[in-house]
Amino acid sequence: MSMSTTASPSTDTKKRRLKQYLHERAADGEMYFKGKFIADDVGLSPKEIGALMVRLSESADDLKVEKWSYTSATTWRVEAA
Repeated sequence: MSMSTTASPSTDTKKRRLKQYLHERAADGEMYFKGKFIADDVGLSPKEIGALMVRLSESADDLKVEKWSYTSATTWRVEAA
């Protein structure tokens, strides 16, 4: 079985779900969050959220994503672009 370098559909689905959630929450301005506090809201683990946030920070044209701080877990800052 060979491994592909493209993302699996499940990863794309998770990324879309997280992106939609962030759009809704950041619609009125910026938001700050830790993955562990939104994990239940988006149905993902904090680890999955962290990995997806790195991808979104590199690829999302419609969101401004940045690592804000690290105190027991990464705090992310998100704003609609």
